[in-house]
Formats: sequence, structure tokens, C-alpha cells
Amino acid sequence: MEEQFQLLFDKMKLEMEKQTNDLKESITKNIMDRIEEKLNPMMEENEILKQKICDLGNEIKYLKKEKKSNNIIIYGLEESEKSISELFQTVKEIFKRDLNICVEESEMNRLYRLGKRKKKVENKHRPVLFSFTNGWKKDQIIKNKKNLKEIYISEDYSKDVMEKRKALLPQLLEEKEKGNTAYLKYDKLVVKGPNPDKNSDKRKRELSTSPQSTSTNKPKKQQTISSIKTNRTNAFNLMRTRSNSLNDTLTHKKQ
Repeated sequence: MEEQFQLLFDKMKLEMEKQTNDLKESITKNIMDRIEEKLNPMMEENEILKQKICDLGNEIKYLKKEKKSNNIIIYGLEESEKSISELFQTVKEIFKRDLNICVEESEMNRLYRLGKRKKKVENKHRPVLFSFTNGWKKDQIIKNKKNLKEIYISEDYSKDVMEKRKALLPQLLEEKEKGNTAYLKYDKLVVKGPNPDKNSDKRKRELSTSPQSTSTNKPKKQQTISSIKTNRTNAFNLMRTRSNSLNDTLTHKKQ
């Protein structure tokens, strides 16, 4: 009898544990479903906000790029001006002299030295930011910047872009060593295959030979004409010599 009660008790215990587990799972599932139901809209909204932040970041990047698109940075310009007007006249004269490009004051948006003025150090001057009112004049100057003699100019890039360009320099040099046409465009490296100038120089070196004598370089026709002229001259000289010899013999006999 006791054994039957024990078996019944154990069975009831197992049944209660099973019900308890089922109840726990049911309650947990209901709670998770409700949490998920409330979290889903929040997660969707979070994704939308992330996309908006990304779009705003791209817009800010674009606006910064546009703001600097008409700017150039001038390096190596002696810091001796006493006003912005004097600084503009100096820059204007250099562009006119070296590039044959005339810049009017109406084409200037902003012009100033970058950084704080420090104690004068020999051959060390603060760079100058020159902002144009239009992009075509700036592009014209950048295109001809290699002709500048006393100063160096570059485009106005942000700090992030400058770091990217600096990181790309080793790859740029590597591509140029391979003979490829490569250059930096904003913050990207552009590679356009083999450089035709290098190939043409190589071809010229291969075709170049040591100097030869003048006679071998003459065409066959010229050589033939020259030979005929020489033969005629020799024949004439021979006839003249024989004629002189005959005259001397006749003169001697008369005597």
C-alpha cells in the first residue's frame, strides 16, 4: 500500500513539475513576444535615424568640399605685407608674371594667412589661403601651377582628405615605378595603365645608334652622281696632262 502511495506521489510530482515548466515557458514566451512587439518599432526607428545621420554626414562632407572647391593654398610667399591689399597685389603680380593670368580684385572672395603669427624665422612663412568667387579661374591657375618660380600652390583639402592622400602616396609612387599613369584625385588614387611618354622614351633610346660617316648615310643615287663627277674630273686632268706633254715635245723638236 505504501509503495502504491509512493508511486502515486512521484507521478503527481512529475506532473506538477511538467506543468510548472510548461507554465514558465508560456509566460516567458508571452513576455518575449510583448517585448519584441514593443522593440520592433523602436529598432525600425533606430535604423531610420542611422540612415538619416549617414545622409547628413554625406551632406556635411559635400558642403565642406564645395566650400573649399574654389580655394587654393599658397606656400613660400614672403610675409612682408602690411595689409590684405598689399598681399593681393603681390599674389596678382606673381600670377601675371609666371602664369600670364590676370586676377582682378572682384574675383577674390577671401585672402588671408593661415595660423597665428609667430616670431620671424628665416625662409619660413605662413601659407596663404586665396578663395575665388568662381571656379574656372582657380582651375586655370591650378592647371598652370608648374610654371610658378618662387611659390608653390595646392588645393584646399580638409584634414581627413589630407591624411587619406598621404596614406596613398606610397601606392602612387609604386604605380609610377611600374610605368603606369597614376595620380591622386581628391581622396582617391587613379591608375590609367602604362605611361606612353615612358614607352616612347624607351623606344627612342633603342632606335638611337652611334654616328656613322657621311658617305654611308648618303642615298645610293647621290653616291653614284658623286662617283661620276669624280671620274670626269680625273679624265679631264689626265687629258690636260697629256696635252701639255705633247706641246713640250713639239717645242723641243723645233728648237
